[in-house]
Amino acid sequence: MRLSSQRRLAAKVLKVGELRVQFDNSKLAEIKEAITKVDIKNLILKGLIKAKPIKGLSRYRSKKLKIQKRKGRRKGVGSREGTSNARMPRKRRWILKVRVQRGFIKLLKAKDKITNKTYRNLYQRIKGDYFRSKRHIKLYLEEHNLFKK
Repeated sequence: MRLSSQRRLAAKVLKVGELRVQFDNSKLAEIKEAITKVDIKNLILKGLIKAKPIKGLSRYRSKKLKIQKRKGRRKGVGSREGTSNARMPRKRRWILKVRVQRGFIKLLKAKDKITNKTYRNLYQRIKGDYFRSKRHIKLYLEEHNLFKK
């Protein structure tokens, strides 16, 4: 039984695609007799023709991934696009490192752990990229006995 014209009319009336039009299988003969839009509207009101609900896309997996990425996961070698310099520019890396180091020696000076002369010396060395990290500064101060007594 070909109901393509009825399906097309029903799709137009329901304002959905033809694939979403659903016929009542027990009343197919009655549906076949409907040849106008008015006939189709009456069948829709009777409940013999319905539109299937829209299938939604589940966001569960993407939300789960987003949570993991927020925690810092999924950043392995296979997930990376771009060079390390593109992901974190050299200048930005430098700025972050220098700010930490300068903040650290400023704190030491404020707590009166180092002299002003030592502070200036360390500041210039930080500027000259002498220290790798904050820990390296601590190590340097301990080795050269630059902490105030």
